[in-house]
Amino acid sequence: MSEYTPIDCELYNQYELAILHHRRLRVCWRDTRDETHIAMLTPRDLQTREGAEFMIAEDQDGQSLELRLDWIQHVEML
Repeated sequence: MSEYTPIDCELYNQYELAILHHRRLRVCWRDTRDETHIAMLTPRDLQTREGAEFMIAEDQDGQSLELRLDWIQHVEML
């Protein structure tokens, strides 16, 4: 895994608010293979481990996803 780049605190706060208010997000991110994905997600939790921060989210089919925050390229709050 590449070195983690911390995200802006204001963006982290927006993720926390989205979790608290059960708001959906349109998220564009890249994965470990550098492939780009776009999906509507409902964030469920934020976690920190091994020096990196992650969003635990659920897609429209109820599948759980784990996104490293510095690999998220764009987010729209809905």
